[in-house]
Amino acid sequence: MKLTVIGTGYVGLVSGVCFAELGNEVICVDKIEQKIELLNRGEVPIYEPELQQLIVTNQAAGRLSFTTDLNESVKSSDIIIIAVGTPSLPNGHANLSYIEQAAKEIGRAMNSYKIIVTKSTVPVGTNEKVREIISEYTNEPFDIASVPEFLREGTAVYDTLNPDRIIIGTDSERAERQLVELHKTLTSDIIVTDIRSAEMIKYASNAFLATKISFINEIANICEKVGADVTKVASGMGYDRRIGSSFLKAGIGYGGSCFPKDTQALIQIAGQMDYDFKLLKSVVEVNRDQRFNVVRKLETLLGNLSGATIGIWGLAFKPETDDVRDSPAFEIIAALQERGARIRAYDPIASDNFRKHSDFKQIVYCKDAKEAAWQADALCLLTEWKEFERISLTDIAQWLKSPYLIDGRNIYTEEQLANTQLVYYSVGRPNMRGGIKEKAPSLAL
Repeated sequence: MKLTVIGTGYVGLVSGVCFAELGNEVICVDKIEQKIELLNRGEVPIYEPELQQLIVTNQAAGRLSFTTDLNESVKSSDIIIIAVGTPSLPNGHANLSYIEQAAKEIGRAMNSYKIIVTKSTVPVGTNEKVREIISEYTNEPFDIASVPEFLREGTAVYDTLNPDRIIIGTDSERAERQLVELHKTLTSDIIVTDIRSAEMIKYASNAFLATKISFINEIANICEKVGADVTKVASGMGYDRRIGSSFLKAGIGYGGSCFPKDTQALIQIAGQMDYDFKLLKSVVEVNRDQRFNVVRKLETLLGNLSGATIGIWGLAFKPETDDVRDSPAFEIIAALQERGARIRAYDPIASDNFRKHSDFKQIVYCKDAKEAAWQADALCLLTEWKEFERISLTDIAQWLKSPYLIDGRNIYTEEQLANTQLVYYSVGRPNMRGGIKEKAPSLAL
């Protein structure tokens, strides 16, 4: 099939490249000339494992191209995929201006029957608006469909080529047949729904996963108070098929481009329908407060943080990506600087992005993990990069001025800590001093 993908962010670029890998002819369109020039050289504007090699391979095979010419791309394609950004507005609503602009340009370029697919995450009813806008600019026949994406940054290529399911929302049998044909090599689990249900499935899925994360973090906070181990609690819960083990990993909360934006958008959607989504509001509140546990633990260990040097490991919101959107590191570092702490930070990939998207003063961005930890009063691990897991805890103890390690992602084990002198605080597990667990508080029965 001949496809045009509008937008070369995470969703658009990965989707376009993977559709080319499946044997389709794909044109990826973006207004930013520098990005298109970069892609045409076989380079990638984002960090995503496996993506660059797939781009080079499919460009060489003639299946993949990049351009700023939306008009000609639409004319030469059968299926047009809208994958532009829908960032949050200050009030929490999704900004649909890029979607609306894409719809106008598609309408102007139409020259025959097309299937217009929205892959961007959009509020319920958006695809109907897309239909209205396109109809204002063309008399050519077309159908619309909602095919939301469920990829994870860091494993986006794998997720796209190995999806749990494909959701297709459309009211057209013709569009349904072609979209099922497009996706059938990926999975047999293809669910066809009405358009509004497909739009809601995306929001509901992300809201539920965010809820699981906030729930296990609340359990972790209780575990710390009663002397239980949240990793064992989560493991025991996960064996129940009704619950499952995924997204039950305690830490400093979710971030990134999806969960924060989509939970706020769903709260706003509910509010527009005069419904108070109390549960999801609590999920958002719990998530935001969870990251400040790092600061509270530092204050427990060091007291006044003014003048203290704090090493930070990890600035991306998760490993295997350079994406820093809504990373917990922003609020944690801001809170530490408000208290007068000096920050030395390191991330294997995301330091440049973090520097570009922040206005922090007097942060020292370090060339490696050792430099960030060297002679620090405490070290805080915020992103669970494999690089950090491989570092000897004995080395960490020697690098630090004071033996305080706050592990915000629970990557180290009791066995690793056994022969060190570190004072180790994690999330939802007993604190350890020199390899010895701190005594759990007594419970009044």
